[in-house]
Amino acid sequence: MKKLLKSIVIFITLVLVMGPIMGLTAAAQAAQANIVNSFDFPMPVASGINVRRGGNAELDYSNVADGYVMARFNQHSSSVRILITNPSGVRYQYNLNTQGRWETFPLTGGNGVYTIIIAERIDGNRYSPRVNMTVNVVLVDEFAPFLRPNQFVNFGPNSNVVAVAAELTQHSIGVLDSVAIIYNFVINNISYDFHLATTVQSGYVPDLDIVLARGMGICFDYASLMTAMLRSRGIPTKLVIGYVGDIFHAWISVHSDEHGWINDIIRFDGLEWRLMDPTFSSTGGDQARQFTGNGQNHRPTNLH
Repeated sequence: MKKLLKSIVIFITLVLVMGPIMGLTAAAQAAQANIVNSFDFPMPVASGINVRRGGNAELDYSNVADGYVMARFNQHSSSVRILITNPSGVRYQYNLNTQGRWETFPLTGGNGVYTIIIAERIDGNRYSPRVNMTVNVVLVDEFAPFLRPNQFVNFGPNSNVVAVAAELTQHSIGVLDSVAIIYNFVINNISYDFHLATTVQSGYVPDLDIVLARGMGICFDYASLMTAMLRSRGIPTKLVIGYVGDIFHAWISVHSDEHGWINDIIRFDGLEWRLMDPTFSSTGGDQARQFTGNGQNHRPTNLH
């Protein structure tokens, strides 16, 4: 029975991923369209209500209450960066494309004053600010930053990852069931890309539909893919990258109405991805503590 179910999942995935390449029947195309168009996750938008411009840089901060800003740079440049310092003083640094495309950057530090800088390299390691501002953020929903796509967790209504997540979880029973289904799918269908791991360049950002189609990726790809699939199903999900002691570590936390935030439910310990047993009775239960410890050794460096 397990083999049959696995075969069905693989078949569905091949149809969804390879359909645009191989050509789907009209009925299959309609079915896929129904799945994709049923998305209920919020998409970021550059509303143009509040915009700060400087040089060729634009920062749209119209929707900070929803936990994000959008930025673009309208001229070719050797390097442009956006730096976001949250109310706790933690600074996040991202590369910004120079093709004039809007990109989304999350405000994951909760309510408070953020400093946002867009800077262009002028020579060597010297950067010149093009936009430099502070903005006071009052979130309309604490989950807002963890439901939407952003540069590191990039997906949309027409993404194959959204269609696959919808198909896989259409009969799931609750958040924890969806987490287990998506975890098992990713672990069983994505292989570690050792070549990419040794050649990846600084500033690498996953293209999730390509990861899904290739069936290969590095740790960043695994984490981003799982997070995107869960968010696309309306499950607030935090992607955290950092260290536990001296060991590189990534962990994924999800929220459910029953348990609240379940921290570290999916984690990478430097060797493999693991799923916390989803049958524990509460977030503060003994099993959760055994899995995550007391948190004193966790040193998150990035929250997306």
